[in-house]
Amino acid sequence: MPKTGKNDHARKEELPSTLQRSEQKAQDTFAKTYDSALESYDNDESRAARAAYASLKHSYEKVGDHWEPKEKRGPSDERAEEGLKSSAPTAGGVDANASKEHLYKRAKELNIDGRSKMDKEELVQALQKANDAATRKARGD
Repeated sequence: MPKTGKNDHARKEELPSTLQRSEQKAQDTFAKTYDSALESYDNDESRAARAAYASLKHSYEKVGDHWEPKEKRGPSDERAEEGLKSSAPTAGGVDANASKEHLYKRAKELNIDGRSKMDKEELVQALQKANDAATRKARGD
């Protein structure tokens, strides 16, 4: 089903819950990419969703239960850099390519214990875990 309505904006009810809690531009980025990819990929919804998330992650990062604009556009992790055939794990919306200082700031916002002793990779993992927990809580899981 198309994610963009007649007003050229995302149909909120059609979006993943994390995007429903995000700003309009993030919603529109996902929806427009999804709809375009759905046409290009012969109605393959799974492939369209992957393309839409890839597009979203170039401009947004997952923070808790929603998406926020990134400080700098670009791939969010090694998998995004390598492309479709990459076997690298995804960072689940965390901007793993951001500076350690940025990741620390996000960890502080999410009140992650032990963040001051973590290296960059540990911060990425802790942020991913905190984001997943916040999303589950927001969904009532």
